[in-house]
Amino acid sequence: MSRLMANGDADIDHTPQAHPASPTHSLPESFASYRQKAQQHGPLNQSRDYSSGVGSTPGSSLGPVEAGKGFYFDRSELPARFQRMTWTQAEIDAIESGGASMFA
Repeated sequence: MSRLMANGDADIDHTPQAHPASPTHSLPESFASYRQKAQQHGPLNQSRDYSSGVGSTPGSSLGPVEAGKGFYFDRSELPARFQRMTWTQAEIDAIESGGASMFA
């Protein structure tokens, strides 16, 4: 059963407290100090150096882009047996009607 707070119940302590399962049992001094140590999919405080790596050189300087032997960029480049089959009008009608047109 839930209990609604009355006006006289305003003496509840709302000061921040460390979580009982916290390894340090203390709160950080500030959000900035917390962020220096926090990690979410890796450290958050790394500075980014965009002078090298992806985007540092134009793509044309990397040379031609070709698929290696046995690899294809698009399904249309595959042998005919692996390419997309065309749909017949009967198949399209069967799908659009939920199969009902097959029995009509």
